[in-house]
Amino acid sequence: MTRQERAPFAEALARYAETDARMFSTPGHKRGMGAPEPLKGLLADAFRQDIPHAGGVDTTHISLGLLREAEGLAAEAYGGDEARFLVNGSTTGNLAMLLATCRDGDEAIISRMLHKSLLAGLVFSGARPVYVVPEMNAARDLPLDVAPETVEAALREHPSAKAVVLVSPSYVGVTSDLRAIAALCHARGVPLLVDEAWGPHFHFHPELPDSAMQAGADVGVSSTHKMLSALTQGSTLVARQGLIDLERLHTIVDMVQTTSPSALIFASLDAARQQMAMGGERLLGQALGYARRLRTGLAAMDGVSVLDERVISERPGARLDPTRVLVDVHGLGFTGYEAEMLLRERHGIYVEMSDLLSVMLLVTIGDDATSIDRALAGFGDLVARRRPMRNTIVARSSGALLFGGTPVMTPREAFMTASVVVPVGDSIGRISSESITPYPPGIPIVAPGERLSVEIMDYLRAGASEGMYISGLSDASFATVRVVKKDG
Repeated sequence: MTRQERAPFAEALARYAETDARMFSTPGHKRGMGAPEPLKGLLADAFRQDIPHAGGVDTTHISLGLLREAEGLAAEAYGGDEARFLVNGSTTGNLAMLLATCRDGDEAIISRMLHKSLLAGLVFSGARPVYVVPEMNAARDLPLDVAPETVEAALREHPSAKAVVLVSPSYVGVTSDLRAIAALCHARGVPLLVDEAWGPHFHFHPELPDSAMQAGADVGVSSTHKMLSALTQGSTLVARQGLIDLERLHTIVDMVQTTSPSALIFASLDAARQQMAMGGERLLGQALGYARRLRTGLAAMDGVSVLDERVISERPGARLDPTRVLVDVHGLGFTGYEAEMLLRERHGIYVEMSDLLSVMLLVTIGDDATSIDRALAGFGDLVARRRPMRNTIVARSSGALLFGGTPVMTPREAFMTASVVVPVGDSIGRISSESITPYPPGIPIVAPGERLSVEIMDYLRAGASEGMYISGLSDASFATVRVVKKDG
């Protein structure tokens, strides 16, 4: 048996599940004996294996032996020097990599298309963001990759920056030229940190874009649960030695990760790594075939538009993940929100996300011909139900909106200073003390410390009227917004 054939943590949990152990430790349901009746049938096996990772797999002294062995295998499989399993999603890794490299007041060159967890990392660390703006596709008004020359200019103008932090792939699946960017960073002794939450599969098939580690990044954080087979919340942080203080990184992961991690999630991460290491290319090859079939079928439907490689035709260093299928349905007279509900209620098709114009479908190793056929039938039904295009549909946004307002304070300064709640109509020109984040994809359209504009607030109000969910606000109704009390 080769090293990668083993799944030491998952194997140990399976052995534990076969015992008749009686627990005198957490969790309180005691292997399901105290579980609520409605859940006993639904989660019987899960309850029996729901234990603290050190209460049945490793020892109560938290030896971590099996966990560290499993993480070592993950580092090897993903091409890094060390890895950590994360049970709070990629949020944990994004917080840890920023806190490990930046201290209060340090500059960090960071993509403005950052996930809200990276924004939280800026608040926690006190880092001063130097935002870099992705390229745009004018025809579809979509943000694409962050260009190497954009990063190079930021490094030149901010030579004291402690890190470059990028999101690649983007939510729609566009990757930046990380190889070129890593070379630029390393020439200046600056680490490259990559939120690759949507790219855990990249490392395991040659037709997919480079993973962060393949491209030479110093830290990559990927959501193993999103595109591979780990349980929800299971993510993996992989790092290489050199420009990163790995000891500090480990310490901070332990600080921001729960002290009661789930053995089930750890085991799923271990087994997902084993699955990819041993058969990832075959499994992903099948998924790519299904994705092509879905794309071909959708492209043949009148009124339906599918995001494809043409969107990056003028971006030679960018790539597009073909397993993420963004389908524009506004040509059928529907918003993405309306299409999502029709697909769900009439066909049992649950999409990844919807916005004002589109729905997103993910094709993974869990798909087969049946799921693709059902998706095509569902969209065929939408085509049959098409209606006149609505002039009231709000455009996805403009580049100016996507990249927020004018930064005036750091996110930490704005979040920590005294604030006041004002009606949305009275917020124009004020400095936001909270993030305003259409979700999904969880990219803040306004970050703490940015000045609110008429255009941004009008867009958000119009989006909310069409069904957009806005996260991050203390007032979920979006009637008020929290702003810095003393402006300037």
